[in-house]
Amino acid sequence: MPLEVSRNVTIPDHEIELSAIRAQGAGGQNVNKVASAIHLRFDINASSLHPGIKEKLLALRDRRVTQDGVIVIKAQQYRTQEQNRDDALARLKELIRPVLYSDKPRKATRPSKSAKRKRVDSKTKHGARKQLRGKVDY
Repeated sequence: MPLEVSRNVTIPDHEIELSAIRAQGAGGQNVNKVASAIHLRFDINASSLHPGIKEKLLALRDRRVTQDGVIVIKAQQYRTQEQNRDDALARLKELIRPVLYSDKPRKATRPSKSAKRKRVDSKTKHGARKQLRGKVDY
């Protein structure tokens, strides 16, 4: 079943490489004998994503994206392999989803005259208040 990132963007199963590995850290016998952690690899360059989305993903400053353009996610939070697989896929979605939408261009604006006046007045009041905090002569 393909991974649905948004209504318009889906990633086919064959582009996502999932492998089961043993989880690290404490956990007793279960951790030592069961490969419940999931290692997810997604090659951005070899994917069927739109070239603009690929560019934005490659430009991300995220430690999960390697220099070769491969997203690597390791999920080992849960005890079962299925939960860890779902967690890894959800984290892949979370990484890709913000890149799909472009930011609105900023419109340059100017502060109004009254806003400028209020700012200067508050600075003047603040300065006067600090001036009163000076040494007191007896």
